[in-house]
Amino acid sequence: MYDDDTSSSHPGGALARAATDRLTLDDEATVVSLDRLRSAVVELSTALTAALRNEPSSAAARLERAQEMLRAIEGAPQLPVQRIPENATRPGLAPWQLRQVLAHIEANLTTPIRNGHLAELARLSTFHFNVAFRRAVGESPHRYIMRRRIERAQGLMLSTERPLSQIAIDCGLADQAHLTRLFRRIVGESPAAWRRARANSLA
Repeated sequence: MYDDDTSSSHPGGALARAATDRLTLDDEATVVSLDRLRSAVVELSTALTAALRNEPSSAAARLERAQEMLRAIEGAPQLPVQRIPENATRPGLAPWQLRQVLAHIEANLTTPIRNGHLAELARLSTFHFNVAFRRAVGESPHRYIMRRRIERAQGLMLSTERPLSQIAIDCGLADQAHLTRLFRRIVGESPAAWRRARANSLA
């Protein structure tokens, strides 16, 4: 007359349920391990890319992070992470090259500056100059020059009452729109807003 709950009354039902729970836990552990393994592979790939770009610090940090992820996977072997010394790669520009190039950039921020001419000053090909400059300064020649133009513009905005259109020209930029676009990208706000905020703080 009544239905029996065989899963609760029969010992076999309890065993089956326990086995199902165990399989579920094993499946979840497998998913977690696979996720960690995927993340570790991503970190290793990024470390390899950084090493190929001659960024030893970034590569070492990525390798350590991948090692931590692999340690979290049960049974994964612990492999020593060898630190890559900063001076393991070829050096950048020689001191005289760097001084000459930076001095030329500072003296010519109001005019166009060509990579080819900078390379000639350093007595290198354009390709090798770009690589050496990035190693020495930490950014490309173009990005360094643009940052210095914006820093010069900031100085003029604080020390003069020149309109932004004139400041743009004085910093070697095409026009005010060029200044605004570049300024927003590097500083994070428009030059007008940046100047106004500092004028108000000095008032």
